[in-house]
Amino acid sequence: QVQLVESGGGLVQPGGSLTLSCAASVNSFSLNVMGWYRQAPGKERESVATITVGGFTNYADSVKGRFTISRDNAKNTVYLRMNSLKPEDTAVYYCNRVHAAGPYNWGQGTQVTVSS
Repeated sequence: QVQLVESGGGLVQPGGSLTLSCAASVNSFSLNVMGWYRQAPGKERESVATITVGGFTNYADSVKGRFTISRDNAKNTVYLRMNSLKPEDTAVYYCNRVHAAGPYNWGQGTQVTVSS
């Protein structure tokens, strides 16, 4: 049973920064494209950023230039550095693999609230 544990969320003022972490209890972590997703109240879950095994990254237009995804395969962990946060970034953030066989079971996510 794969377990994904997200952490690092919180309440931050507009313009602030946060770094999210996601630890994966799976031996094949280093073989998977990983992604960060978010779900705001009343909205569908959306992809925020992805990172390949080789470290190539891709971002949603709404976060490009503000968010940075990275990974540490030795620690089975993927990170999301979020700068210049906006109220519209408020959501529960999740990580998961990007795979044709589908995602792992979703973790509990970590809440990010951007508000003054």
